[in-house]
Amino acid sequence: PRYLLVFDFDETIVDENSDDSVARAAPGRALPEQLRQSPRQGSYNEHMQRVLAFLGEQGVRAGDFRAVYESIPLSPGMPELFQFLSKNRELFEVVLISDANVFGIEAKLRAAGFLSLFRKVFSNPAGFDKRGYLTLGPYHSHKCLECPANMCKRKILTEYLAERAREEAEFERVFYVGDGANDFCPAGALTAADVAFPRKGYPMHRMCQEMERKQPGAFQAAVVPWESAAEVARYLQELLRR
Repeated sequence: PRYLLVFDFDETIVDENSDDSVARAAPGRALPEQLRQSPRQGSYNEHMQRVLAFLGEQGVRAGDFRAVYESIPLSPGMPELFQFLSKNRELFEVVLISDANVFGIEAKLRAAGFLSLFRKVFSNPAGFDKRGYLTLGPYHSHKCLECPANMCKRKILTEYLAERAREEAEFERVFYVGDGANDFCPAGALTAADVAFPRKGYPMHRMCQEMERKQPGAFQAAVVPWESAAEVARYLQELLRR
């Protein structure tokens, strides 16, 4: 493959935050008040462990979780982008880096028919324990001061590129499609040949704009904001024509 394409999941591939979506599996389709507040301090990953434990206690099981994840809508234009990538598999290597969880991501992508597009899914490990509860773990530990304790996407991306280089896969360009503050950190590792695709008006986009105001040129990659993922597909199509 000539190009590496990296996707975020929540509010990028899907049009919701899947951690919020799981509340639909709760009795009355809502979490109790104390679990609705995202933690101010402490780890969001640990907060989600508490949410999943509560849902387990309420009798929510694998099939219920799967149904919720499968029902989350794809973001506008995402099917077109995935169809384009399916037709050009020999040119694009596609990976996913997400602070959600492996079970939910794979359930959604399998239902949408696009799981086979992804060479690798990097996300927090999740599985069902002997009680049938969905449990969640942290992905790794790291020393990045910008990222949550359980995941630095830049570390994952740079390690993946190093591993692929050892396997003699050299990418002409890296493309990064994301939306969140935790997508800004890995996008900062991109070079001048690469392209960051932040979702328009979301935190990653605002952080790119702020960086450009404060330190022009410090962010090396080209920044191409999108409202519909079909715009990303068009950009890549143009690139192939050139």
